[in-house]
Amino acid sequence: MLEKCFFLPLEIGTDEAGRGCLAGPVTAAAIILPEDFKNDILNDSKKLSEVKRNILRPILENDAISYAVSHINPEKIDEINILNASILAMHKAIDQLNSDATHIIVDGNRFKQYKKHTHECIVKGDGKYLSIAAASILAKTYRDEIMNMLHEEHPMYNWKQNKGYPTKEHREAIRKYGVTKYHRKSFRQLPEQLKLNI
Repeated sequence: MLEKCFFLPLEIGTDEAGRGCLAGPVTAAAIILPEDFKNDILNDSKKLSEVKRNILRPILENDAISYAVSHINPEKIDEINILNASILAMHKAIDQLNSDATHIIVDGNRFKQYKKHTHECIVKGDGKYLSIAAASILAKTYRDEIMNMLHEEHPMYNWKQNKGYPTKEHREAIRKYGVTKYHRKSFRQLPEQLKLNI
């Protein structure tokens, strides 16, 4: 059962999607839900089907006090690393919120101070707190939309299905066709990149 956090009357929940992908942006969402918000199917986005995530997205957007989504592109990921890019995406999403809320709850165990806001990192928070679960839904659905569009440009990687994650099919396509401008060059695209050619 997902809980509400009682640190402040209004809290900002934030989460990211696409951190472990080989291609595409890392996407973060931030959301502030009403104190009385309830939904029987809301949960960690990874535990829900695509159909349920897509049902939830307009509900969350309609009922939220405020929400925002931010994307960090592969070039920036390569420049500052995926952890920093994930946190940057969350900060940029929070930047766009229209609210006086000053307490942030974050999925995971790493975050950087945002302005003068207080924050708490919660491991597996997307399965414990409504606002983090809601942020995970928004981040996932918005990122999936982007990967579906990029799939039309590069269908051989089947991003519509794997969303840029390192599936066997995706890696075989990289082996055959090479990488695109949407691939993260700092990531190990193929397993044999670990081997030294001596």
